[in-house]
Amino acid sequence: MKNFIKLVLVTALIFSFAASASAATFINIGTGSTGGTYYPVGAAMAKVWNSSISGMKANAQSTGGTAQNLALLGKGEAEVIFADGLYFFAYEGKGAFEGKAMKNLCGLAPLYAEPIHFLVAKGSNIKSIKDLKGKRVSVGAVGSGTEVTVRTLLKANGIDPDKDIKAENLGLSDTASAFADKNIDAGLTVGALGIAGVVEIATLGTAELRDFEPEVIDKLCKELPYYLPFDIPANTYKGQTKPVKAMASWNVLITNDKLDTDTAYQMTKALYEKKQDILNVSSRLSSMSPENLKYIQVPIHPGALKYYKEIGAVK
Repeated sequence: MKNFIKLVLVTALIFSFAASASAATFINIGTGSTGGTYYPVGAAMAKVWNSSISGMKANAQSTGGTAQNLALLGKGEAEVIFADGLYFFAYEGKGAFEGKAMKNLCGLAPLYAEPIHFLVAKGSNIKSIKDLKGKRVSVGAVGSGTEVTVRTLLKANGIDPDKDIKAENLGLSDTASAFADKNIDAGLTVGALGIAGVVEIATLGTAELRDFEPEVIDKLCKELPYYLPFDIPANTYKGQTKPVKAMASWNVLITNDKLDTDTAYQMTKALYEKKQDILNVSSRLSSMSPENLKYIQVPIHPGALKYYKEIGAVK
């Protein structure tokens, strides 16, 4: 009889665990490297969702960034991803996504802007993009999103990056070192406001920011529609006393139409209601605001849209 009771109890526990597992909602979040902004913010979001949504089992996965995140989302190995402007090409089926358009991509929330910083050696007579001809220019690490953007920017403005300049494929930290060693004349880099490498350059006083001319901004924004005119606010960097004319793409939180509508609603609602928990990890997320939905270049997920309508952010 005792053995029978034990069997009944064990069986009940097994069914209980099975029911609990089936009721759970597993969310894998594609982020970026552990040293970047995406990963710690993704971990903070996972914590918010797990504590706010019954049955939610969210986890932040360290990845190689947007390209890998899109691949994970496409294969069903991630439900939510952080993404830079590359998601626009995936949605439209352009560039590396030619013939492989991801038309089921949906937006959950805008995150923060990443402007292009136009840096020139301190005291340089380089005043505009056209002045870069014949100069030593850091264009970003090989294969990086920065390199793709910078090459597009130069070409759109009549500069062949392979012939008209001496292109140096440097990451941001190496760009800072190159300015310090006077090995480059200029650098074009993409990064969030207050990004460490530009802070270092400004603090050392080895380079200064230049405005992009209106026509330069216009040409890139037409070439890459996910870029928009953007001012780098005054005093963002040491010695920068005036706003700097630039353009920026927005990092966004992306999912697809496979995510359940109610789940997407609850996730979006929790993000905004517990926003301070995320700001405690990165102040960059202060721009995660419904007023910045206009910067998302794919349809908003129906669940997220329900929340935005509920708070009167959209009609």
